[in-house]
Order: sequence, then structure tokens, then C-alpha cells
Amino acid sequence: MNKKLWLLFVGLTVMLLLTACGTKSKDEVLKELNEKVSTKGYKADAEMTLQMGTDPQTYEVQIWHKDPSYYRVNLKNAKKDQSQMILKNDEGVYVLTPALNKSFKFQSEWPENSSQAYLYESLVKDIEEDKGAKFQATDKYYIFETKTRYQNNKMLPTQEITLNKKDLSPVSVKVKDTEGAAVVKVKFSNVKFDVDFDKADFDLKKSMTAAKLVVPVMGEVDDQTFSVKYPEEQIEGVSLVEEKKVVTENGSRVVLTYEGDGKSYTIIQEKAEIAPATAGPITMTGDPIDLGFTIGSLSDNKVTWTFGGVDYIIASTELTKDEMASVARSVQGEAIK
Repeated sequence: MNKKLWLLFVGLTVMLLLTACGTKSKDEVLKELNEKVSTKGYKADAEMTLQMGTDPQTYEVQIWHKDPSYYRVNLKNAKKDQSQMILKNDEGVYVLTPALNKSFKFQSEWPENSSQAYLYESLVKDIEEDKGAKFQATDKYYIFETKTRYQNNKMLPTQEITLNKKDLSPVSVKVKDTEGAAVVKVKFSNVKFDVDFDKADFDLKKSMTAAKLVVPVMGEVDDQTFSVKYPEEQIEGVSLVEEKKVVTENGSRVVLTYEGDGKSYTIIQEKAEIAPATAGPITMTGDPIDLGFTIGSLSDNKVTWTFGGVDYIIASTELTKDEMASVARSVQGEAIK
């Protein structure tokens, strides 16, 4: 057998062996993923860990999705007794905060307008839209490294998505910063496809009732338990120039003013009010934004959120949305100046 025939024989043998072992190309896996996301619905549990503050923060996430556009995502921090729910139905997108008996309504394209590390179909979209996504196959997993579609993707530009070979279910996601360090880690469990849901499972009142069973309405936050938080994110050339405490009818309001190098901004903190049981949804401008430890609202010049019974606002005409989101994420750390 001459050399050319021998090389052809070896090449064909390797191809046959790879086929027998079930190895597929990136395009073949992507085609199957697109078929998988068109199922009628799924449930999944996940553990999300954030490395954005002084100490890692871990959250339990429960995901329900009814094809094509119903969502119910419950996020709970067991240690801090914090819980929120993102709900999407025919009426709009809602963020429920059961501890305050509040629901916030958005006219938003969520979750289509950004990456969502705990939503299966969002991960598939990230893979599909990144034509240069890296792909590898191991004995048990398919691993993709893709660009993210976050509103602050300059801060968190890439992610590693691991899928089970057997059924293409999500295993884990690692969202990385510009230096390649994993800032957000999501580990999935109990993933079930082809789940039947009723429309009532995504009803606002029913969902709020369910959320309150997990975290009941909290007591009033007084000034003694209201400790001022400072952002750990350092914008070069910007520093705290004033801290002012204002007494209002509802207690204290703290205003932190940061200035320098055309990147000035203000942080306002005050105790959150608990809404009456009969209160309806509060209409919000902007879009829901996942700050990791809580869900907030992001518009052109402002990001707002509630955490630990305190309302926070970052306002600026000079920071970009990316920068406001990055500063907001860092306020959840220890109170340092």
C-alpha cells in the first residue's frame, strides 16, 4: 500500500471512530440546541455565586419557562433572607419584592435584550450570535466560550457555557471579566424539559402570594439598622467629596457625592417603605437589570434598586450605563469609604 492510500485509510478510520463515539461539530450541536429550546417549557434549579464584592454571595435560583415568552425566575439569598422574582406574562415584565409587598412593572424586551446566565434559551442565543464562539467536546460535555450580550459587556465580555452531551441540558456558566476571572458562576440542577404549565402559573397575584411564602413581608427598617453603604468600584480620578444626611418624614436620607475627571455621580440611600396589601404594580422606566444580589431598574441617567429594606439610587449625566451598573454592583460590599 503506497503512502497516499495509507494516509487516506488512516483519515477515514479516524473519521469513522469519531462518528462512532458520537462526536459532533459545533454547527451540529447548535442545530440540536435550537430544536431543544423550542420545547413547550422547562424547569431548572441553579446556584449562582457572585465574586463582585468583598465576600462571595450565593443565591438559589428557580427557573420556570413556558414557551414562547412566559417566565418566572425566583432568586433567593438564604443567608440574608432576600428574595425577588422576575415574572413575564402577556401584561408585561414584573419584578416582585415580597419583603416590601411591592411589584414593579416594566415595558421591556427582557430577557431578549441581554444575556441571562440562568436562562437556557438565552445561553443558546449567545452561542448562536457569536460566530467566533470557541467549541470543544469532552467525554461528557460540550463547552462553548462566547461573547456576552450584557448591557455592561465591556466589564463582563465573555462566558464559558458547559452542556451535557447526553441531553444538551445546561451544567454550568462562568461569566468572566476582562482578565478572564470568573465573576459570576451558575451551576444547574434538576433540569426538566417538556414541562406542562398553565397560564395561571405566571399570574401576578398568584406569583406574589407564592413569593411571600418564601420571604414574608418584613418589619420596618429604622435608622439604627440603616447603615450607609459605599461602592467598592473605584473609578480612576473620582472620589467621595461630600456625605450629607437629610432628615425626612420617613427617617434619614443619605446623599453621597462623587466627583472627578468628568465622571461625577450621586448615590442616594434611604429606608424603603412597605406597600399596603392592596397596592398595585409600580410602573418603571428603563429596563430590569440583574445586579447579581438584586434586580434593579436601569435608564439612561439612573439605576435604582432595593436591598435589605433600603432604597438606592445612582444618578449621573456623565457615567455610562456600563459604569453605573458596575458601581451599583459594588455597593453590596462592606461599608468602606
